[in-house]
Amino acid sequence: MSIDLNAHPRLSPGCRMNEKTQQPRTLLMPERALRLNGPSLEIVERCDGKHTVQQIIAELQQLYSKADPAKVEQDIFGYLALLQKERALDFEM
Repeated sequence: MSIDLNAHPRLSPGCRMNEKTQQPRTLLMPERALRLNGPSLEIVERCDGKHTVQQIIAELQQLYSKADPAKVEQDIFGYLALLQKERALDFEM
């Protein structure tokens, strides 16, 4: 399944981030957890149902401006697909 640039990713029911004061930042999912840092944290923080995939890509391309924009986009698509496969993300139109 391809990811639509206009879709709004959000965490699936039962998934949440730990508190910002708790380190390391962790995505809590039923029966598992995923430690987040760097780009993975930046991506998940933007999966709030308000940002579109295109907005997430644009913001991270700006944040990581020294990286190749095509590589940033490819990495974001890959990470969103992984989270979707793990049932951690839903996409709304």
